[in-house]
Amino acid sequence: MTKYILKRTAASLFTVFIVATLTFALMKAVPGSPFTSEKANLIVETSLNEKYGLDKPIYVQYGIYLEQLIHGDLGISYKVQKNAKVVKIIKTTFPVSARMGGLAILLALGCGIPLGCIGALRNGKWQDNVIRIFSTCGIAIPSFVIASISMLIFAVKLKWVPSLGLSSPKSYILPVLSLTFYPMCYIARLMRASMLEALGQDYIRTARAKGMSERVTTFKHALRNSLIPVITYVGPMIAYTLVGAFVVEKIFNIPGLGRYFIKAIENRDYSLIMGTTVFLAVLIIVMNLFCDILYKVVDPRIKLGE
Repeated sequence: MTKYILKRTAASLFTVFIVATLTFALMKAVPGSPFTSEKANLIVETSLNEKYGLDKPIYVQYGIYLEQLIHGDLGISYKVQKNAKVVKIIKTTFPVSARMGGLAILLALGCGIPLGCIGALRNGKWQDNVIRIFSTCGIAIPSFVIASISMLIFAVKLKWVPSLGLSSPKSYILPVLSLTFYPMCYIARLMRASMLEALGQDYIRTARAKGMSERVTTFKHALRNSLIPVITYVGPMIAYTLVGAFVVEKIFNIPGLGRYFIKAIENRDYSLIMGTTVFLAVLIIVMNLFCDILYKVVDPRIKLGE
């Protein structure tokens, strides 16, 4: 296990390097600079580029960027929060996204897994049909549509909950539900398919033939093996949800990391875009490693590559 973790860590560092390099190259491929759109003359733009080192050759900027990245420095924001360190912006905004995303993850898992199990156990019956229709609609409808409709109905028309910000516990309801809907439905479909496959295996028929109760057969054996595909999906889902759905944060005016990422794109704030991208990459890598280890916990028969 230790050897496997060390190998994955080395591969993860290389992956982060690739992501950082590609992000840097794409940012530099965009014509102009963050200050091109400033209402200033060419002299002011040239002065700002020189101040922030954007007038240097690309290879020099790349070397400086990698050196800062190795030391955990993601640079400073050029426009969104002028001269503020990107690391500080992430530290300030990520907890907001994490609180909202964490609630969405718990709700998605807490509802998606039971719905999938019910659909599999009641295969072909009306409960299964309702769950399949519900989950299909949830996957097909984008989160921004759910967010917009829910805001219109529950915040604007009925005035049950606040429509903007996270000023009270009630204000979490709509953005959390908007973030939850898609992963919950996707998990339900994954769980249903995996559970149906597990229930048809020989070891389940053997357990039933030995007189083992249906509850033990279903929840101790079938459910445990059915969780593997769900765990595979949950790793990236956690990373993306914790960072926050960018569109949902924009719709509900939530000051999370996703909202600042959109602002960075709109203002061509290179450092903030690259810093957020690298942060998300690291989060996804860590979550995938965690899920790989969790495979072993759920099913001891799985052997991790040494």
